[in-house]
Amino acid sequence: MTKIKQYFQLILDALKGKEHDFTQGSLRSAVILLSIPMILELSMESVFAIVDMYFVGKLGANAIAVVGYTESVMSLVYSMAIGLSAAATALIARRIGEKRVEEASRTAANVLIIGMAVTIFLSTIGYIFSDEVLVLMGATDEVVKEGQSFTKFMFLGTGSIVFIFLINGLFRGAGNAALAMHSLWIASILNIILDPIFIYGIGDWQGFGLEGAAIATVIGRSVGIAFQCYHLFFGRGLLKLHFSFFKPAWDIIRSTISLAYPATIQFLIASGSWIFMTKLVAETGGPEASAGYQIAIRNMVFFILPAWGFSNAAATLVGQHLGAKMPDRAAESVYLTTKFNVIFMAFVMTLFVFFPEPIVGIFTKETTVADIGVQALRIMGSGFIFYGIGMVMMQALNGAGDTQTPTWINFICFWLIQIPVAYTGANYFEPGYTAVFWAVPLAETLIAIVAWQIFKKGRWKKIQI
Repeated sequence: MTKIKQYFQLILDALKGKEHDFTQGSLRSAVILLSIPMILELSMESVFAIVDMYFVGKLGANAIAVVGYTESVMSLVYSMAIGLSAAATALIARRIGEKRVEEASRTAANVLIIGMAVTIFLSTIGYIFSDEVLVLMGATDEVVKEGQSFTKFMFLGTGSIVFIFLINGLFRGAGNAALAMHSLWIASILNIILDPIFIYGIGDWQGFGLEGAAIATVIGRSVGIAFQCYHLFFGRGLLKLHFSFFKPAWDIIRSTISLAYPATIQFLIASGSWIFMTKLVAETGGPEASAGYQIAIRNMVFFILPAWGFSNAAATLVGQHLGAKMPDRAAESVYLTTKFNVIFMAFVMTLFVFFPEPIVGIFTKETTVADIGVQALRIMGSGFIFYGIGMVMMQALNGAGDTQTPTWINFICFWLIQIPVAYTGANYFEPGYTAVFWAVPLAETLIAIVAWQIFKKGRWKKIQI
């Protein structure tokens, strides 16, 4: 009973939100304290995708396709945000591990300066070329007409994506994953409330239709960012920002960019491959196949993002332990985190392989769309255990400051293996889109094997940032 109480108290501590010195004490406790809020945080992020797909799904296959096409290209924005976030987590965790708290805060301020520049660039380009984006993804004229307002507004809200990921990366590096979790809870709950109101209206008001989903999402994220900023400037955490810290420190900016650009390319490579795969499905199966594929992808993301919680925990633990000159304990934390992630992903894989029909049935009643969604979920879900291993290994390397190695792994496995396999299969087999589904677990399994072998060699232990 005492042990149960200890675990219960540990879970409560994880949810409350305060920084911890993870270089001391039980590693199992450290993994739990970091992972639980990170899992819940990213579960809320995945709720965005599921909620939007649920409400938009009632508008028909074209609306589902619009959201799928737009989100596929918006994954490039997510890649920039996640790349910056990975660099931020590595730098802040290293400074915290070195006990250089004020330097961590100055680093955080300069990372936010970079985030603002990225936001202005991406939102401008995306808004101007929003129609071309849909055409590029293989959308029909009817789909482009129906979805242009949704796509424009999503790109205008680029900053809401960049900053919510970036600031949460700062919190994670400082060891306060619960604050990151709370910000996503606020954003997601608000999105759930606003989505049906803005899409369908209320009373005599008919709502905005499809673009209402975009408006609700941007508002939800923006409120979450306001919560984050309050704690950065006025909270009691280790990171305390002052306006004087926002004077550009070029040494910090250079070190951040040197970590962020390969991390960003790393995720752009992955996102670019998903865009190519989405286009292949559209070209070989049309709107119905695209809709079924997007439903499967959204459900995969729903479970992959919580698994990223374990992966992000590994990144923070590696960064703080390397800062404290404890590389062996850093490695031990990664192996323990991998074990937890494999258990979780094995459960998810069982759901996707054996029970895809009721899952897909939540989102569509169109028989053709549902059949393709079930097939996609079953095939792509068959490799979930390997996804879990690969994510932890790759994020552990990122947390150590080795953002280049995962970039090369992604390039080889996605662009030299996954895409050629998918393209060849899509053009020589019938129906072609099934080859796209099979190429996904193939690439992810290879990533897991390669990343595991590289991590075991231990070169990451000697990286200085």
